[in-house]
Amino acid sequence: MSNAINQMIASELNVRNEQITAAVTLLDDGNTVPFIARYRKEVTGGLDDTQLRNLESRLGYLRELDDRRQVILKSITEQGKLTPELEAEITGADSKTRLEDLYLPYKPKRRTKGQIAIEAGLAPLADTLWQQPSQEPEATAAGYVDADKGVGDTKAALDGARAILMERFAEDAALLDKVRRHLQSNAELTSRLVDGKEQEGAKFKDYFEYNEPLKNIPSHRALALFRGRNEGFLQLSLNADPQQEEGVRGSYCEIMIADHYGVTLGSQPADTWRKQVISWAWRIKILMHMETELMSALREKAEDGAMQVFADNLKDLLMAAPAGPRITLALDPGLRTGCKVAVVDQTGKLLDTATIYPHQPQRQVAQSEATVLALITKHNVNLIAIGNGTASRETDSFVTNLLKDNNLKVQSVMVSEAGASVYSASELAANEFPNLDVSLRGAVSIGRRLQDPLAELVKIDPKSIGVGQYQHDVSQSMLAKRLDAVVEDCVNAVGVDVNTASPALLTRVAGLNTTIAQNIVSYRDENGRFDARTTLKKVARLGPKAFEQCAGFLRIMNGKNPLDSSAVHPESYAVVKAIAASNDKPVDAIIGNSDFLRGLKPAEYTDEKFGLPTVTDIISELDKPGRDPRPEFKTATFAEGVNEVKDLIPGMVLEGVITNVTNFGAFVDVGVHQDGLVHISALSDKFVSDPREVVKAGDIVKVKVMEVDLQRKRIGMSMRLNDEPGQEKPARKPQGQRQQPREQRQPRGNSNRSHQGQSNNSAMGGAFAAAFANAKKK
Repeated sequence: MSNAINQMIASELNVRNEQITAAVTLLDDGNTVPFIARYRKEVTGGLDDTQLRNLESRLGYLRELDDRRQVILKSITEQGKLTPELEAEITGADSKTRLEDLYLPYKPKRRTKGQIAIEAGLAPLADTLWQQPSQEPEATAAGYVDADKGVGDTKAALDGARAILMERFAEDAALLDKVRRHLQSNAELTSRLVDGKEQEGAKFKDYFEYNEPLKNIPSHRALALFRGRNEGFLQLSLNADPQQEEGVRGSYCEIMIADHYGVTLGSQPADTWRKQVISWAWRIKILMHMETELMSALREKAEDGAMQVFADNLKDLLMAAPAGPRITLALDPGLRTGCKVAVVDQTGKLLDTATIYPHQPQRQVAQSEATVLALITKHNVNLIAIGNGTASRETDSFVTNLLKDNNLKVQSVMVSEAGASVYSASELAANEFPNLDVSLRGAVSIGRRLQDPLAELVKIDPKSIGVGQYQHDVSQSMLAKRLDAVVEDCVNAVGVDVNTASPALLTRVAGLNTTIAQNIVSYRDENGRFDARTTLKKVARLGPKAFEQCAGFLRIMNGKNPLDSSAVHPESYAVVKAIAASNDKPVDAIIGNSDFLRGLKPAEYTDEKFGLPTVTDIISELDKPGRDPRPEFKTATFAEGVNEVKDLIPGMVLEGVITNVTNFGAFVDVGVHQDGLVHISALSDKFVSDPREVVKAGDIVKVKVMEVDLQRKRIGMSMRLNDEPGQEKPARKPQGQRQQPREQRQPRGNSNRSHQGQSNNSAMGGAFAAAFANAKKK
């Protein structure tokens, strides 16, 4: 079965079967995704980390599917009901839904009405009336009345026969597949207000009278709907016939059932009874089953979409430009409790702390200026980080004035403090700063995350960073797994200085875990800095496999071997030595020698172990050893005098930072303690299907203020600077594309966002019940 799984994944990823087979073997042997993506390109044919993550996820699903398949085959075999045809269908099932459909008739269950009827001998009655409509139901049923078997009269006999057929239809895998496909393409999700909940559920008012085709509902709207239902404000249901005329009671799915069994309903004696069987089977059995299943599938898809939004935003934040190793003074702003100050050196080591009170109510401006100036002078500070929370703009103005009045060439930057308080109160922070006040730990974190966002943010649970979309409405275990993979890929893409990295950062390196990471730090503390990658082998519990996985991602700066500071894996050092030797140069002479390296032909240095992809990567790395893939450090400049939402005026053009990107637009911080929303339709003059095509978290952009709602603290913005407030200008869209309604934003920190959608119904021109009443023509 494993080969069939590999072939299926290869087809889905549009790669060769050999690539998938090789990658699966590597994963099963305990190799990590970052290691395989970077150092086993020959083996996998160059599969990247995204493809490998998708492969890993799909492989897990298909293996679970296969395990379930074996359980089902064993169960049906033990029942003595497994036929060659059924076995072939079960073996060929490509989804858990299809597999469970096939198993449904054989799944052990409590005695049902249909089973009881079969035990009472009513199966022949059901078959006769269904297959021979010329039979008169009452007369035929009279022959099956048997009080000893619980069939007291003809009504009981007909009810039992109907129950048998209803259950048979509801367990017909082929029929269920047809109905499911129809509903996926045509059904609508309907939302209505729960009686008496209008005021309590006001935040969901856009969904009090809402219909939208199931296939069109985006993830953020689906999660909003489910949240409204879970909180008791909305009632959700599936409308199987949204294009049906008013007053028609039957469903097109009833016609599908009749068609499936080749039944023609006319005026024969049993046709009224048969129509009732079909109608009841649809409404009582199949519709309820499908509604539950399709809503569950919608939620699963929506959760996956929301988790992907979070993952993409998290990656952008982790890979944001670092300010670099500069002595930094960090300010965690506050009013009544004062501003917490911390100074960290180039490596993030804490040098000094203080608390100042430059704002109301104390208003100790002179004393605060003196304290900050003294710290800047004492530690030769050249960078100031200011947290973007309460009193951030006041603190920014305080720092700006101080630097201007004293003619200091020190750069100040506003930094997101999302998650800083989580770190401050964590066990990790307590171990790192056992004698430091919690609030001062937050200032340290703010300073460090400016120097190196990746190194600091890995200390915080990714879910606490707050760049998700309905993150509390999705599976927390699946979200954690997805985000952990993002963090791991980012850390290994950048690389880690083993002599300065924290245990939290080392834990995210391929092949390492919490224990080994702590052992590395302990070894470093006891023996001094590592001077070679090979020394890592002396660390407790860091065995050959762990070394193979992690060595290429750990950097030794200024060590014994110049290659140890690069991404060249120790297993490939021989290739570098061969290149140097064949050109009569020492190894250190070719590192960074662009003119020489660009003249090399990689194919000349390949062998049985190291192919062209690896040699090409090695030469590229030698050209720019240890290069950081993150962008150049830039900052946004907030407008002076614009500190609060009330300072905003429609028509203003401001510079800001993208803080979050969702399916319906992007949120921008312009320095007023409340992010504004640029709806997807206002991101560009061109049609945008995915906001990430235009922006990503951390981007510096110019926006125009379009509307300001002080009461609800909502800010509407546009990146189309020619737009004028009050004049909607829809983005151009492809032919037939319906513009979705504008989403709304709740105040920062509140993930309860309300969204609006609408459906576009058109009559199909068929009255389904009439087709049944007047005898359906085949």
